[in-house]
Amino acid sequence: MSVVNTPVPVERSMEAVKSLRDLWQMFRRRRVPIFLTAMTIAVVGIATAFLWPAAYRSKATILIEEQEIPSDIVRSAISSYADQRIETIKQQVMTRATLWRIVEQYSLYAKIRQRHPAEEVLEQFTKDIQVDVMNVKVIDKRTQTPTQATIAFTLAYDGESPEIAQKVANELTSLFLGENLKTRERHAQETSAFLKKESEQLAGRIQQLEVQMAALKQKADGALPELTSLNMTMLSQAERELLDADRDIRSLEEKKTYLEGELAILKPHTPIIGAGGERILDSGERLKALRAQYASAIGYLSAEHPDVLKMQNEIMALERETGEHASPDELHKKLTGERARLTTLVDRYGEEHPDVLRSHQIIASLEHELARVLKTGTQSAAVKPENPAYISIHSQLSSANASLQSLRKSREGIKRRVDEYARRLERTVEIEPAYLDLHRDREESVRKHMEIMSRLLEADVSKELEIQRKGERFSLIDPPELPEKPEKPNRPVILILGMILAMGGGAGSGALFEQLDRSIRGGEQLVKIVGLPPLAVIPYVPNRDDLRRLVRRRVRVAVAGVGVVALVMISMHVRGYPLDVLWYAAMRTLGLT
Repeated sequence: MSVVNTPVPVERSMEAVKSLRDLWQMFRRRRVPIFLTAMTIAVVGIATAFLWPAAYRSKATILIEEQEIPSDIVRSAISSYADQRIETIKQQVMTRATLWRIVEQYSLYAKIRQRHPAEEVLEQFTKDIQVDVMNVKVIDKRTQTPTQATIAFTLAYDGESPEIAQKVANELTSLFLGENLKTRERHAQETSAFLKKESEQLAGRIQQLEVQMAALKQKADGALPELTSLNMTMLSQAERELLDADRDIRSLEEKKTYLEGELAILKPHTPIIGAGGERILDSGERLKALRAQYASAIGYLSAEHPDVLKMQNEIMALERETGEHASPDELHKKLTGERARLTTLVDRYGEEHPDVLRSHQIIASLEHELARVLKTGTQSAAVKPENPAYISIHSQLSSANASLQSLRKSREGIKRRVDEYARRLERTVEIEPAYLDLHRDREESVRKHMEIMSRLLEADVSKELEIQRKGERFSLIDPPELPEKPEKPNRPVILILGMILAMGGGAGSGALFEQLDRSIRGGEQLVKIVGLPPLAVIPYVPNRDDLRRLVRRRVRVAVAGVGVVALVMISMHVRGYPLDVLWYAAMRTLGLT
């Protein structure tokens, strides 16, 4: 096996050497602007790294804990998400009055407050406060879908000193925690108060509707739509009862007609015949006979005659026995007839005739009897019938009359009921629209009231949940600590970036000056311009003046560099940054102490 070495072309090696030599020549020609640019950028970077004031960050971590009681049992009145509440609390805490109070309490931004208005101070204070939320992916219990949930957030403040940063961070943390508790409790109380007010308004509305419905019911007098079926049923029942009553009345009227016909052919006083064939008078007939004898005897006998007194006693005994007394009408008729007879007798016979005198006695006796009857107020009882068949049919007729009278009265009541139910059904059509509107409004108000009351109970429980601190809350798990090193600026990074920018800026300035220079340097540039090679190249030989100028230029550059460094250090010292402190700070930053 043979190894073949491939030689590098000589022309390529020569070109690489020429390029490096050209770069070196360019660096030598442009070394002054390169060094000045690099030095300027480096000084600016170093000054920035060491003059930039340090900011110390104190940070607190606050955990968002779920409520202790499961939400399925007690539902909280706070329905917003945690990140929304954090942003809301941030806006409530970071108000102008609160921030300015903290600025004055801890004497923050003293230099800015001397030269700038309060708005810029508060704007800078707001920029120095950082609130960052921590989100994680969780599974929603209700929808079983992955979602982002806020489980914690951090609250940080960048201060001028570690102590100030920690104190302000503590103050802000306390404000956040306290405002969260007050916001949740206030929200729960406002929810409960709002629902209570709505419940009271609905209760008043329901009471008003019930009063209107009661007035309408009273005005309707049973003609309500909800009683339509009952009224129709009662109307049908009353109509059936009316038909039954009419049928019964017709039946009783027929029976009454029949009994009256039967009663008409019977005699009430059929004589009672004794064993010897003689007629036996009852008490009533004997009373009538005695009255007739008394009327005849009084005409020719005196009132004290024994026969007259005996007849009077018998008449009074029979009246007590039978309960029959002479009626005033009957006595009055007899008295009138006797007076007419007296007038006739006087005209015919004169005043001294015995018949006239007896007529006067009869009239006096009748007047005395009429006065007695009128004084006692008794009336003669009806004559009792004696025929048993007559008595039976008469009692049946009396029963039929009583039943007929009762049925007719009952029919009038049933007819009134039919008319009443019919009137109710007619009025139902008029009352139904207004009643249904009131009933619908009341049912809707009752439904809303029950719903509001249910929510009010939940709101009251939620309020107690927030008052007892059992709901979702912010827990401080990492309080603000005293920062050991500044959060910014990152001085090593600034120095490294300054060095990189200084080197790049120097190289860029050298390339820029080289491009702007139109001088011809070397035979190669002459060949490219003229197109012909030169016969010989004579190098530049500096004389003493050139060397002297070069030395003076280098001295001026060194002096300028030292002056710039000195000027920067003096300005830093004048602005309040002692050089020894800066030196030790730089050494500590670079890790050399």
